[in-house]
Amino acid sequence: MSEIYNRAAPAPNVDNTQHAEHGTSYSRLKQEGLDTTHGAILYLENITVSFDGFKALNNLNLDISVGELRCIIGPNGAGKTTMMDVITGKTRPTSGTVFFGQTIDLTKMTEYAIAHTGIGRKFQRPTVFEQHTVFENLELAMKMDKRVRQTLFARLSSEEAGKIDEILKLIRLNGQERRPAGLLSHGQKQWLEIGMLLMQEPQLLLLDEPVAGMSDAETARTAELLNELRGKHSIMVVEHDMGFVTEIAQQGKVTVLHEGSVLAEGTMEQVQSDERVIEVYLGR
Repeated sequence: MSEIYNRAAPAPNVDNTQHAEHGTSYSRLKQEGLDTTHGAILYLENITVSFDGFKALNNLNLDISVGELRCIIGPNGAGKTTMMDVITGKTRPTSGTVFFGQTIDLTKMTEYAIAHTGIGRKFQRPTVFEQHTVFENLELAMKMDKRVRQTLFARLSSEEAGKIDEILKLIRLNGQERRPAGLLSHGQKQWLEIGMLLMQEPQLLLLDEPVAGMSDAETARTAELLNELRGKHSIMVVEHDMGFVTEIAQQGKVTVLHEGSVLAEGTMEQVQSDERVIEVYLGR
């Protein structure tokens, strides 16, 4: 392992990890309690997940840099969804560790606690509150103490309203804020769910096949959206649409998983020309 894996002892929980100013170029993305002094926000080390003898993940090693947009590709059964399940606490690894920043060991935390550390996950199917308006969906998702804000109808501050307006423009739903979410197109629901995640101010976004079922126009607009988010959030995108991956990967890294391990990693051009990737996934 490279030197970025030399960490302090893991904190038992998020509350015990204290914020320190390190003067790095990543400070604008840093959340209190998250130490990213070595430039990486997520580390998976030697992760193995076994189900009745089958290894869904097999000694997987992966790290994501602060502000990076990383695309994860690979055939069905490669371990992509299991990897996200491990990061978010839905699945416990048989062995290995997952660190958020330098000191937060996600394998020792509950799903609920992980969601509150600054990790947001979007599943393939959009999950929005269809009976509520677009605006209300974003309001409900806003990062706030629900014990203090006990009702949806409490008055929004100008800062909160401004934040919602900003997100509405970003996700291409300004002008649709009073529309019930259930009446949105499939693509618009996907954008709304991304907006709901952004309202929670995540450090890391995990997006599972965000353009599945979208029209070509919606796919293109989603690529524009993710490119706008690049650098403002660290983003992991699992996707099968190679045209879409090419649009958002640019010169960033693409990781190819196969049989629970990293098969190849590099620019989109590099992985597309890798004979192993061509054989097991892309074809000729």
